[in-house]
Amino acid sequence: MASQTVADYLLDRLRQWGVEDVFAFPGDGINGILAAFGKAENRPRFIQSRHEEMSAFEAVGYAKFTGRVGVCMATSGPGAIHLLNGLYDAKLDRVPVVAIVGQTARTAMGGAYQQEVDLLSLYKDVASDYIQMVTVPEQLPNVLDRAIRIAVGKRAPTAIVIPSDVQELEYSAPSHAFKMVPSSLGVQWPSIQPDDQAIRQAAELLNQGSKVAMLIGHGARDAAAEVRAVADLLGAGVAKALLGKDSLPDDLPYVTGSIGLLGTRPSYEMMTDCDTLLTVGSSFPYTQFMPEPGQARGVQIDIDPGLIGMRYPYEVNIVSDAASALRALIPHLVRKEDRGWREDIEAKVGRWWETMHDEAMVEANPINPMRLFSELSDRLPDDAIITADSGSAANWYARQLKFRGDVRGSLSGNLATMGPGVPYAIGAKFGNPGRPVIAFAGDGAMQMNGLAELITIQRYWRDWADPRLIVAILHNDDLNQVTWEMRAMGGAPAFRESQSLPDVDYAGFASLLGLRGIRVTDPDELGAAWENALAADVPTVLDVRTDPDIPPIPPHSTLEQAMNTAKAMIKGDSSRWGVIKEGIKTKAQEFIPHHDQQTP
Repeated sequence: MASQTVADYLLDRLRQWGVEDVFAFPGDGINGILAAFGKAENRPRFIQSRHEEMSAFEAVGYAKFTGRVGVCMATSGPGAIHLLNGLYDAKLDRVPVVAIVGQTARTAMGGAYQQEVDLLSLYKDVASDYIQMVTVPEQLPNVLDRAIRIAVGKRAPTAIVIPSDVQELEYSAPSHAFKMVPSSLGVQWPSIQPDDQAIRQAAELLNQGSKVAMLIGHGARDAAAEVRAVADLLGAGVAKALLGKDSLPDDLPYVTGSIGLLGTRPSYEMMTDCDTLLTVGSSFPYTQFMPEPGQARGVQIDIDPGLIGMRYPYEVNIVSDAASALRALIPHLVRKEDRGWREDIEAKVGRWWETMHDEAMVEANPINPMRLFSELSDRLPDDAIITADSGSAANWYARQLKFRGDVRGSLSGNLATMGPGVPYAIGAKFGNPGRPVIAFAGDGAMQMNGLAELITIQRYWRDWADPRLIVAILHNDDLNQVTWEMRAMGGAPAFRESQSLPDVDYAGFASLLGLRGIRVTDPDELGAAWENALAADVPTVLDVRTDPDIPPIPPHSTLEQAMNTAKAMIKGDSSRWGVIKEGIKTKAQEFIPHHDQQTP
């Protein structure tokens, strides 16, 4: 019987940790591990992307939508470098990912050898919670176990570097000897219980408030029932940070939706009017969308002591698991009998959803991008998983999609990098093969990397119990978000040499791969296109011709931003008349009397 190598043991240990998928790209720096995959009959599965950055994004998507650790792997030198952007996405969104990377042989280190990069220095920041090189077989169990535990415990990326020659050494377990470090599998995580006195202080403060606003993030996702109970007792409205969009359904009448530049008017107005703020599981960074200092008294609940007491001058800061803290808080809360504040919030939320529908129906040339999202919102399966790329797709994801049931959704929240929409969806699909997954991406993101990852979808889709993976493309031949940022923030017209994109037949490319490609140029065909895609027995690309002149107007846009946009138009923006026309029509929907109002 052949001896077990370090690489053999690595895969065996990953299996014992329950790791089923490794998102990776091959290279000679991990040849020993690749050989071990062959001997292990591809267990865990080696999921081959088209680029190492996509492997990292797929691991992030897998982790976000399963709650389990995501594992990615790359060769030495350039492969390890390519992982960085995806790992920074994990770091900033606090997602557990373990990166396993190769390195040149120990005998060549320090010799300016091909592809030799100082990986410990390179990864020092992105994997600051744990980065280690395995130089002898006895090290491996402890290093791998710690990397997994720390990634999950701190919700952070960690990294392991294994030189190519070490991978091929015969495995030898750590012995019962001096300077050996034995290790063990598994971990039982506690629920972090709140301090009793802090709970009483928080309840006293919240009971005194008459206009309570709640802000929840992804950290509240496993406390949805408790959030509902507290919101009911306090008569509160609930706003959601972008990464917390799936923490509470949008069809609850008091859920005001997203907050911030991509947020809703009800969230903005609730924060400007409230006298009390309860923040749960969120470190939303944009303080200008929080209450004015001194306006409201505040309580924050977060499991991470490093993020507590930030963003607002809270009076009570509670380090705790969200569900545990809210359960402890509920018996001390007095139900507010005056429901005027809540009723006003619900009326504004109802009007907002009407406004979103009306804005989506504004005529455009040829298709209003908001309508692409709105038409799906009415047809969204209760078990769907949604990913969105950065850019204008994030605007409409935040505002137009009404999450119901157990719908999950995410995007690159804090890094806001381009390109994760499609690989997130692939990672989500491997983690949830029985659920429909929908990715929204701009044509810029598709040309950056999404087109290549359609090949990955083509390769693996038959492995999924539910074949539905839909990629909806906002096809406007423009890097639209940057175009609007230049207009609104800098008062500069769009610089076409930087913003214009070559026209690509995305539906045709999908069809060439054997996927379904649906081209949509008529807004009245969108509903049927979504229904066809949601009923398909093969992954589908929706190639939707959208109007780049539809402005992503914040519902609380400032006079300065409006003036800058006007200045850009005056300076000769080539789209100025289309922008002005569409902007007026879109913004007007907020002021047209709605279904529950009489025309004066």
